[in-house]
Amino acid sequence: MRILAWHVHGSWMTSFVSGPHTYVVPVLPGAGPDGRGRAGTYAWPDTVVEVPPERLARTDVDAVLLQRPHELDLVREWTGRRPGRDLPALYVEHNTPRGDVADWRHPLADQDEIPIVHVTAFNAAMWDSGRAPVTVIEHGIPDPGYRWTGERETLGVVVNEPVRRWRVAGMDLATRIAASGAPIEVYGIGVGALADRITTGAGGLAGLHEDLPQARLHAELARHRAYLHPYRWTSLGLALIEAMTLGMPVLALAATAAPQAVPADAGVVSPDPDQLARAAHRLLAEPDLARAQGLAARRHALARYGLPRFVADFEVALKEVTA
Repeated sequence: MRILAWHVHGSWMTSFVSGPHTYVVPVLPGAGPDGRGRAGTYAWPDTVVEVPPERLARTDVDAVLLQRPHELDLVREWTGRRPGRDLPALYVEHNTPRGDVADWRHPLADQDEIPIVHVTAFNAAMWDSGRAPVTVIEHGIPDPGYRWTGERETLGVVVNEPVRRWRVAGMDLATRIAASGAPIEVYGIGVGALADRITTGAGGLAGLHEDLPQARLHAELARHRAYLHPYRWTSLGLALIEAMTLGMPVLALAATAAPQAVPADAGVVSPDPDQLARAAHRLLAEPDLARAQGLAARRHALARYGLPRFVADFEVALKEVTA
């Protein structure tokens, strides 16, 4: 099949384009959120092809994978086809709902032509999906290999735009844990803005690493003793799964889908930041414990979040909408 899809979340898209199809990705001059084209920091196969909007109406596509509400309008404008009627469609919901609980009705809740694919059961439970068909396809990632060394006596944290997403991403909790004497290093897009909010070296903030290519991110992250996942509100976070697959022990706030994703022998999941801090100190002091927990984390991640299962689940969903 030829599948139209926007480059929205690079890590997730890396897994999706690992399937057996051709993936048509819109590209615009200067890129931008509706025309990023191929990823520069991810290793995507040649089956991902860039097509400018003015050519999409003349480009054969068999289905569209939607990820944002306004893409419904973009498909109609750029291809002349209506998703769900003229063009088979799936809508992948990456995010948790925002605002008051009473307002958590999904934008596609009032239709039944386009199935909503939630990336976690937590997401599916939080959203009011109305009469839309609903399925859950959990994350799946390519195996980066066992990379953990734990030589750096610090905690690795991955978060994009940590200042804007301060409480959502739990950065206040991360800095609280760091201030207890368990230093953190933060990776992601926009992490440089933390330097204006927290002085590097003070309060346990040991380093900032801006938007590294995925392969280098994996190599650097695996050098830390453990991975800290302080998110209050997100569907899950691919970086958590990637860290587990690298062989890192995990310290996670007991929120979102983290309690379901992290088994008891892979680290500590707790709603209490002080308990996470105590666990961090123990891992920093006991590298053998960190290694054992990291190996358990890797076994679980490979079994539950392996790429073959992810690709197979999407094959089923795509065949159903294109039948």
